[in-house]
Amino acid sequence: MTGQVLLAVDGPIALVTLSHPGKLNAMSRAMWHTLREIFTGLQRRSDVRCVLLRGEGAGFCAGGDISEYSGFRFDEAALRHFHENEVWGGLKAMLDCDVPIVAQIEGACMGAGMEIASCCDLRLASVSAKFGAPIAKLGFPMAPREAALVMRAAGELTTREMLLAAAVLDAATLLQRGFLNGTYPDGEVAVQASLAAGRIIRLAPTAARLNKQTFRAIAQEERKQFATDLIANTYAYADSAEHREGVTAFVEKRPPQF
Repeated sequence: MTGQVLLAVDGPIALVTLSHPGKLNAMSRAMWHTLREIFTGLQRRSDVRCVLLRGEGAGFCAGGDISEYSGFRFDEAALRHFHENEVWGGLKAMLDCDVPIVAQIEGACMGAGMEIASCCDLRLASVSAKFGAPIAKLGFPMAPREAALVMRAAGELTTREMLLAAAVLDAATLLQRGFLNGTYPDGEVAVQASLAAGRIIRLAPTAARLNKQTFRAIAQEERKQFATDLIANTYAYADSAEHREGVTAFVEKRPPQF
């Protein structure tokens, strides 16, 4: 099973669920495509006033589906297409959506989970949730657009700690550093996320959409300084020994030898 992103609309609230049973809702390539389709569709709907995004079961998203990686990651062109079209296509559809998005975060929020959460307007988490992007253990960096996204949302100190030291941080730390709007006892975050969505849908929907357009314009102005030549040269590591060893070691369930 390659996983799914599910959409259910209940009146003015759209519920988007990341579902990949047995893999802590890790994002497959198919899921990135569906994420893009769902949020592109939600942007066109005037009846939806809030999106509530969650993971199925007790986890949010544990990252990418590493079992797929050996099929494309070691080829530079395929790797570039994956990050710049598939992954960024899904994330950009979220960023371009004018409907407020509330993240309900439980369990693991790693790598791709951090990126998806970074696209949300409000982030509520259970006290036991864990956050990180320990991909240095897999022998590869975070793609530039994705790193910039996480750095804007989580802050420079946190992003450097996650990417350079493979740090996994708890919800209390992410709340203190400003990534989370609130933390709640396990089992209560779903209620709190629903209450937040309920507050949003009672407010002026056009004002919300205009505010999100303003936020996006500010972010785009800041991104004009972004080094496009960095993106052009980033994926040359595709066939490197470190990259192959990191992914292979994970699949073989052994420590990598860098």
